[in-house]
Amino acid sequence: MSAFTQTFAPISIADIPAMAADRKASGWRFVQVLAVNTENGIDLVYSFMKDGALENFKVEGVTKDDVVPSITGEFLAAFVFENEAHDLFGVNIKDIAIDFGGNFYALSQKEPMTIISPAQLAAREKAKKLAAAKAAKEAKAAAGEGASEASESSKAADMEAKLAAMDPEKAAKVRAAMEAKARKAAAQAADDAKGGE
Repeated sequence: MSAFTQTFAPISIADIPAMAADRKASGWRFVQVLAVNTENGIDLVYSFMKDGALENFKVEGVTKDDVVPSITGEFLAAFVFENEAHDLFGVNIKDIAIDFGGNFYALSQKEPMTIISPAQLAAREKAKKLAAAKAAKEAKAAAGEGASEASESSKAADMEAKLAAMDPEKAAKVRAAMEAKARKAAAQAADDAKGGE
C-alpha cells in the first residue's frame, strides 16, 4: 500500500466555485465535504484526491447568514454532503443539484449538530464571568485607588471570580457562609467596643 500526502489550505466562501472548477479540470476526485461546529461558526472542509495526494480546502466561521455555493455543478456526488451540512449544521448552501430541502434526514430537532450541551454552555458562561471579573479587577487597579482599597477590591474581585467559576449551588453556600462570618465579625467588633468603654 502506498502512502499519500495531505495538505490543508484556507479559502473563502467566494473561492469555492473556482476551487471546485480547478480541481475538476485538473482531474482530481471529490472525496468529501466535512462540517464542524466551532466557537466561530461552522467550518467546512472540502477534500479532493489525485495520485496519492489529498488536498483539503477549509472555509472557517460560516454563519447561518452566509450563502455557500454548491459544488454539485462540478462534482454531483457532493449533493449528499451538502444536504447533510444543511440539515445537521444549518449551512445555507445554494443551488444543490439534488436538494432535499431540509428533508435529507428525518430529524426530531432542527440543526442538531449546532446544539451545545449543558456542560458546554456552563463552560462558556464560566469563561465569560471570569473574563468580566478579571476586567473589573484590572479596571479598578488602573483607576489608581488607594493601596488598601485596591487590595480589598482586588480580594473581592478574586473571590467573585472564584465564585463565578463554582457550581451555582456551591457558590450560594459559600456566599452565605461569608455573610455569616462578616456578621459574626461585626458583632464581635461591637462587643469589643462596648467592653473598652
